Amino acid sequence: MHDALVIYKGKPALARGAGDKLLLELPSGERLRVRPKDVLLLHPGPALLQLSPPQGEVETAWALLEGQTVSLRELAELVYGQYTPEAAYAAYQLTQNDPRFVLEGSGARARTQAELEAILRDKRHKEEREQAFLQGVQRLRQKAPAPEDAPLLAELQALALGKRKESPVLRALGHPETPESAHRLLLDLGVFRYENPHPQRLGLRLFPPELAIPPLPPEQRTDLTAQLAYAIDDPGSQDPDDAIFVEPVASGYRLLVHVADVAALVTPGSPLDQEAMRRGANLYLPEGTIPMLPFALTEALGLGLKEVSPALTFELWLSKEGELLQQSVYPSLVRVQRITYQEALEVAALQALQAVAEVLQARRVAQGALDIALPEVKIRVEGEAVHILPLPPYPSRVWVREAMLLAGYAAAQLALQADLPFPFATQEAPSFQVEASGLAGMWAQRKGLKRTQLKSTPAPHHGLGLPFYAQVTSPLRRYLDLVAHQQLRAWLRGQKPLSQAELLERVGAAEAMADLVREAERKSRDHWILVHLLQKGYEGSGTLVERRGLQGLFFMNELGLVTQVALEQNLPLNTVAQLRFRGAELPRLEHHFSLLTTEVG
Repeated sequence: MHDALVIYKGKPALARGAGDKLLLELPSGERLRVRPKDVLLLHPGPALLQLSPPQGEVETAWALLEGQTVSLRELAELVYGQYTPEAAYAAYQLTQNDPRFVLEGSGARARTQAELEAILRDKRHKEEREQAFLQGVQRLRQKAPAPEDAPLLAELQALALGKRKESPVLRALGHPETPESAHRLLLDLGVFRYENPHPQRLGLRLFPPELAIPPLPPEQRTDLTAQLAYAIDDPGSQDPDDAIFVEPVASGYRLLVHVADVAALVTPGSPLDQEAMRRGANLYLPEGTIPMLPFALTEALGLGLKEVSPALTFELWLSKEGELLQQSVYPSLVRVQRITYQEALEVAALQALQAVAEVLQARRVAQGALDIALPEVKIRVEGEAVHILPLPPYPSRVWVREAMLLAGYAAAQLALQADLPFPFATQEAPSFQVEASGLAGMWAQRKGLKRTQLKSTPAPHHGLGLPFYAQVTSPLRRYLDLVAHQQLRAWLRGQKPLSQAELLERVGAAEAMADLVREAERKSRDHWILVHLLQKGYEGSGTLVERRGLQGLFFMNELGLVTQVALEQNLPLNTVAQLRFRGAELPRLEHHFSLLTTEVG
């Protein structure tokens, strides 16, 4: 073969040689060797790459050949009356650009009249769709969408909610193809108002599970109904999964921490267990709570929702100095009264709990625990109304926290003694010493905390000041608390617990989902705070908790929000300033405040 005309990757080329390899010369002047099967021979040559297509009788040839397949040489001779490199290349081009012909293998087929009409009809429809798309994009650009633009708006909504990754609409408008960009445009068009896209964007399930609940299995339970226990929570709590009874004894105190016995109904590998693992935890949104387990299960096991509740009880005997002297865990029947943190302050039976909490907290602080009590708010959404409610720092919150931490410490100790694979919660010590005091000091301490890690081997939890710890008091709300209960239940029954490998598999899966849940909760919280600010504005106080060059971070107690503001002078930490809301970029969760006046704290 000498200067033969071939097609290589859709382009003309000259080919020389024979055998296993051909030497190609491309229009760019580049030369390369390829296999004969990688090219389509048009003309044996000699040929040049300067190809001028001749005039021919295309319509006549198609009429003669309709429905037939011929070689490219025959097509060239019929259309152009000759078989030259130029005619051969022109015949090839017909199969690429003229709808009447198509390349099939190394030959050319003349399409039938019906095929041609279908192709032309499809082309016309495509052009009409493209024209309609461009007209719709223009209307969106002018912020005047029409009813026929619903598919374009649906595309934008799908991207804003994380249901697709690209958007021809945004591309045509010259906007970034991001969820934030789609969200912003939907706000501009009035399609979105205050919608919270973050949980859907993260792929979380926004509907409660609907699975059958098995009956409670018959088993021996210790009857503790003679002792009234208290489930203490914020008003409106819907998942009471722990309750407390405490009494002074000669050696110190007897503390009973009752926990909803979820593992009695949710066994490892069951449909309920698999669904809970897929969700990782309850999803607490200002709009409402999405549970990881069916509502019916909470109704069956929530403490205080019935006159008598099944529970898994941690019985803890303490010295007057708060040392854990003895602990045990067993299934029980309990009688629980549900009360709020405020109501707990007036319950005489809980005075001993206050004494227990004080010695337990002092003991943890002496062991290096951090005492961080940043102001908190609860955000609730009703329709478009956003309610931001400060959570009063009732002492009873500390009482409950200390009882739950002690139960977690005791459970971890029991697991160690029984050589039971267990999800231990660990935390490394902070990498720096905090010098600041007040709110700024607590802010710095929280920033310095290392992330809590869940491991199958015990290690200290430095933030809590405990040598080992496990979360066990919220099995209705957190999957890994449920896993801890499943392990304890298997141990109590003398059954085979999950192996360390099985435990680690569950830890990994649940933690990945729990991370998404926490991100959705944080972003949703910020979203609704910004909606509240956009609706009502804000002017109020904030405390300087961190300096960043010429910028300062101010913590606003009333909003539970931290904002960055430019500083005109080097203010000391804990300075209280009057701040005014200036605006927000809802899709990016950005907010802007200005500094009005300052008062050194």
